[in-house]
Amino acid sequence: MLTRAEELRSRWMSEGLRRERLAADPFAQFEQWFTQAIDSGVPEPNAMSLATVDASGQPWLRTVLLKIYDQRGFVFFTNYGSRKAQQMEANSRVSLLFPWVGLGRQVKITGSAGRIPLAESLKYFATRPRGSQIGAWASPQSEVITSRALLEAKFDEMKRRFSAGEIPLPSFWGGYRVVPHSIEFWQGRESRLHDRFLYSRAGDDGWKIERLAP
Repeated sequence: MLTRAEELRSRWMSEGLRRERLAADPFAQFEQWFTQAIDSGVPEPNAMSLATVDASGQPWLRTVLLKIYDQRGFVFFTNYGSRKAQQMEANSRVSLLFPWVGLGRQVKITGSAGRIPLAESLKYFATRPRGSQIGAWASPQSEVITSRALLEAKFDEMKRRFSAGEIPLPSFWGGYRVVPHSIEFWQGRESRLHDRFLYSRAGDDGWKIERLAP
């Protein structure tokens, strides 16, 4: 028996993606696909690959979790001292990829990343599980550590430090918003004749939509 995701993959690969069915606004189209990814039961539908570039021109890639999205862009959270944060501070140009392989779909985004306001980071931090809040304080993200035992000891130290009351937002932790310059929706089809549509900024408010060859 096919799973829900397998059934949807088969149907969408057969139906394809048509220009007349696309939303005029890429955020509306993303919301439709993202909701379908959640409903399909694929693991971690909000997992997205984040590509940055260091000072030598070397690309770096890792997976982060989308936590907020709206007309302003796509938000994830990290330690400001992490490798990815340092690279984004030096070069704000980044790419995102939602690899919904089990559904035969991808969403590819290019844009610029910048820190979100402190109030927005604080609002999100307050919703995190207590263990995750403590973890943000305990981990010197991307730094070399000699053993896991040291990390666990730091976690226990922070757990004792914040044993009573609310855990404050670390000054070195917060969100980045990727403001898209382009968003591509990729729908897998048979014989590698995939459907690809690229939304590109056209002025301050509009978007141009073009079909790309697979």
